[in-house]
Parts: sequence; C-alpha cells; structure tokens
Amino acid sequence: MKKIFLMGRSEAGKTSLTQALKGEELHYVKTQYTTTDEDTIDSPGEYAESKRFSVGLACFSFEADVVAIVQAADEPFNLFGASCKCFILRPLIGIITKIDSPYANVEMVKQWMINAGCERIFLVNNVTREGIDELMEYLQEDIPQLTMEQARFKQSLGLNDWDPLPDGVEYPKGTRCPEESV
Repeated sequence: MKKIFLMGRSEAGKTSLTQALKGEELHYVKTQYTTTDEDTIDSPGEYAESKRFSVGLACFSFEADVVAIVQAADEPFNLFGASCKCFILRPLIGIITKIDSPYANVEMVKQWMINAGCERIFLVNNVTREGIDELMEYLQEDIPQLTMEQARFKQSLGLNDWDPLPDGVEYPKGTRCPEESV
C-alpha cells in the first residue's frame, strides 16, 4: 500500500480521514505535531497555514509515496497556490472532505485542486465513509519499481517516475528491469 502524506489547513479533516482509512471510529484529536505510521503521515494544519512552517511539508513529502492536499468542501479560502506541485516530487492528489456540508462548494474546491496540479481528486465523507473505498483502491495500486537507468531515461524525457512512457517510446536496449538488478 502506498504511504500517503496529508496536508491541509486546520480542521480540513486530515486526522479524521486517517481514522476513516484505518476503519477506526472517528474521534476528535488535535494534531499537535506530524505523526507517521505505516501507511499515513498526518501534519498539523498550521504547517500549511504558515510560511515559516510550510517548508516542512516539502521535507515530509519525501517520506511518502503520494502527497494529498486535503480541503473541506466548505473551505472559505484556498491555501495552495497554482502549481504548488513544483516542490513535490511525488504524485499529488486532492481529497475533498465534508462533501455533505450545507455550505459545500465542491466545484470551487475541485478547481483549486486542479490549479494546484492535483493529478486525481477524491470526494470523501469521513463520517459516512463515502468515497473511502475509491481512495483505498488507489492507495493499494502497485507502485512502479524502476531501476536507476529507467528513472534517468524518464527524467531525460521530462517525465516523473510514475508517469507512463509516451506511446511508441520504449526503454533503450540494455536497460535492466528492476527484477534483474536484485
């Protein structure tokens, strides 16, 4: 399973999402510091809300397989600027929580996430667990294993490790597969 790093403002639903992903009963816990376990990294909202601490988000992203911007559907403003993906060298997804809020504006939050560079967006309700299965399926997909040669080749094409090769493009002859490098 992919290790996911959750970042977003305070009360966006990051800790509740962590509990929902584990199948736990939801209970309020104020995240005071970055917590990590086998599958998740949960960060305090203050890291995303403060310029001083936001650099920590980039550092923690290196410990994850995928980075998620978590925003509630009733967010009054957006913390993540256009193309914030440039400092993250991992797949960036968006997770919209509180989709059942009477003040939800899912389309606006979705557009913020698209502008930030999210490759995929999930709509979830942590309480009813709506959308949790779809997110879990994504997290359980295999992570592509590359050799250093394959990674360098993809970089030479301007691709990330997780991007598929364009149609008609193959790795150069003599490039070892991950299984061969063991």
